[in-house]
Amino acid sequence: MYSHIPYALGMSNYGRIEKALIYLHEHQKEQPSLEEIARYVKLSPEHFQRVFTEWAGVSPKKFLQYLSVERAKKILAHNNILLTAHKTGLSGTGRLHDLFIKIEGMTPGEYKRGGEQLSIQYSIGISRFGSYLVASTDKGICNLFFYEGSATHALKELRSLWPHATIIRKATTFHKQIEKYFSTHSTQSIRLHVKGTPFELKVWQALLSIPEGKLASYNQVARSITQVNASRAVGTALSKNPIAYVIPCHRVIKSLGTIGSYHWGVARKSALIGYEAAQNS
Repeated sequence: MYSHIPYALGMSNYGRIEKALIYLHEHQKEQPSLEEIARYVKLSPEHFQRVFTEWAGVSPKKFLQYLSVERAKKILAHNNILLTAHKTGLSGTGRLHDLFIKIEGMTPGEYKRGGEQLSIQYSIGISRFGSYLVASTDKGICNLFFYEGSATHALKELRSLWPHATIIRKATTFHKQIEKYFSTHSTQSIRLHVKGTPFELKVWQALLSIPEGKLASYNQVARSITQVNASRAVGTALSKNPIAYVIPCHRVIKSLGTIGSYHWGVARKSALIGYEAAQNS
C-alpha cells in the first residue's frame, strides 16, 4: 500500500531526509539509533521521527531494515521474478511494474548529429526524491534526471547532451505524465524517445521487468538479456540511462547485496530502494 501521507510533505522534506540517508549509508553496519541519526541532522528525535515517517511512510528504524545488506542478499538469492516478468512483457502478477513504456530509439543520424534539427522542450519539477528536469521531443521523453543546486546547472547539463538542438522551456503533456507518475505511479503509458546503442536499449528495457520493491544484480540483468558474461557492460549501460526513476536502474545492486554506485547519488539510490521496499512490504 502507498502511504496516505500528503505528497507535498514528502517533497518539501527530501533535503533533510537525504542528509539522514547519507548517515545511514555510512553507518549501516552499526545500526544507528533514532537518537544518533536525529543528532546528526540536528533535530530532536521526536521531530526527526515525524519528518522521516511523513516522507517514507515508515519509521527510520524500519527503513534501515529495508536497506540492510542481509535483506539485499535475501532479495537477490530468491529473486527469480526478473526473468519471469521479462518473458511475460511486464504482465505478471503481484506488484509488478505496471507502467508500460515504449522505447523508440533515435535513428543513427539523430544520434550522430547531437540533436540537430530537433526541438526539445524542458520543464523543472520537485518530487519526493528531490528536484528534477524532464525534457521531451515531439515523440516522447528524451531525458529525466535529478539535480542539485540551481536549475541553471541542470539546463547546462541538458544542453551538453543535445548541443545542436533547439531547447526551450515549455511543459508538455509528456511532462505532466511524468509529474503524475512521481506522485501516483499512474499506469498510463509514457512514450520515450531516447538515444542509445542496441545493447543499451535492450538493458534499459530489461530494467522495466524488475518489480517495485525488488532488486536484481548486474549478473541477473545480463542473464535476462541472454548476455551472461556482460555484467560489466550492463553496468556501463546503467550509467548512461537517460530516464531516471521511470527506467529503474536504481533497482540494480551488486551481487553481494551492497547498493553500489548511482549516477544521481548513493543517498538518492538508497532513498529510492528503501521507499519502494517500504511501500511494497
